[in-house]
Amino acid sequence: MMLEAIAVASCVQDSWPVLIIAPSSLRLQWASMIQQWLNIPSSDILIVLSQNGGSNRGGFNIVSSSAKSSIHLDGLFNIISYDLVPKLQNMLMTCNFKVVIADESHFLKNAQAKRTTASLPVIKKAQYALLLSGTPALSRPIELFKQLEALYPDVYRNVHEYGNRYCKGGFFGVYQGASNHEELHNLIKATVMIRRLKKDVLSQLPVKRRQQVFLDLAGKDMKQINALFRELEMVKAKIKAAKSQEEAESLKFAQKNLINKIYTDSAEAKIPSVLDYVGTVIEAGCKFLIFAHHQPMIDSIHEFLLKKKVGCIRIDGSTPAASRQQLVTDFQEKDSIKAAVLSIKAGGVGLTLTAASTVIFSELSWTPGDLIQAEDRAHRIGQVSSVNIYYLLANDTVDDIIWDVVQNKLENLGQMLDGHENALEVSASLPVNSPSKQKTLDQFVRRCDNTDGLEYEPNPKRPRN
Repeated sequence: MMLEAIAVASCVQDSWPVLIIAPSSLRLQWASMIQQWLNIPSSDILIVLSQNGGSNRGGFNIVSSSAKSSIHLDGLFNIISYDLVPKLQNMLMTCNFKVVIADESHFLKNAQAKRTTASLPVIKKAQYALLLSGTPALSRPIELFKQLEALYPDVYRNVHEYGNRYCKGGFFGVYQGASNHEELHNLIKATVMIRRLKKDVLSQLPVKRRQQVFLDLAGKDMKQINALFRELEMVKAKIKAAKSQEEAESLKFAQKNLINKIYTDSAEAKIPSVLDYVGTVIEAGCKFLIFAHHQPMIDSIHEFLLKKKVGCIRIDGSTPAASRQQLVTDFQEKDSIKAAVLSIKAGGVGLTLTAASTVIFSELSWTPGDLIQAEDRAHRIGQVSSVNIYYLLANDTVDDIIWDVVQNKLENLGQMLDGHENALEVSASLPVNSPSKQKTLDQFVRRCDNTDGLEYEPNPKRPRN
């Protein structure tokens, strides 16, 4: 998508300069791609970074966002992060950029976020606006609204009309549900969306295979989680018996906090079994990516690899943006580096890690788009092998809840964006140690019949066993 956007921008050179708004970790990658594909001096590519230090081998025009003097965006291509837009909004409106590209535009999903309210006027004012995202909505249709409004305000101008039509199923007027999928899909296609799927445009790309690996957790590691599940069942019973909306809302808040606690404790409980599995992968000698969410899990995996003297890179939220591309290059080019330890959020967007064809998830994310994006660090142009993806799951932990939540959200998003259901399908052939009761996603043990606090609604089209 990055290359396609650069190609489109090159067709409207009379309307340059160009403004590019991107996640902070992708600013240097945008500059490199522009330099590679367009015949313009690198000094005409301006990047606003939080600090002016570090390597600048490309010779780009680097401007510090912390500079005391006012920032002037006078490059032919001007690249800034979403977080900087609120600070520069007045100047951006004065500059009157006619070509605006917003990369990973799902960053604008939250209507109340400062970056959304600041970015939309800049995008609306542009003569040519391109919003790029492989996952424009990560969980539900309401997350599309601000992006649609930015591109076509004459059609998508009323959030209540949109919400009532396409987001039914939420609670107390909050547009967290999904409805009229086919109509919304057709409307978006007819107005603003060019949706290109891998199966349509990348026929040469090898297949992606997902498998579930079920971990065997020690009883001592499960004690706290089992106690939390018992407490959760009691809270659920109280919610059903609540005599007022206020009481129910208070209990739902407690329920959500309990589930978040189970999420954190599940990660801690899984660590020994995850490390045991990583040990078997190390013995195979292949390159692999391993994703995690919680810091203790990331730390434990990284320390385990170092202890085993396995060459590895690590990219999480604390990794400086300027260092990430070099880490990626090292992983791609050095045979001695076998593993990439990545946080699902920080390492799941914008990185090309096709030197590996094995991807491991030690934890799940509540947001399906995050998982798909993370998978596709290896499954993208440049990959020459089938990509094998392993989800490490544990019975009677938060994994039981999350997978169904993810499945439900993916079905809604698939109907809305692609006109059909889109499930996180897994291979029929499971490891021998996988419990037979969980051969399919639909047969996962459900510790909670209804997790309202996490916007989960059972899909009536799937049998619940």
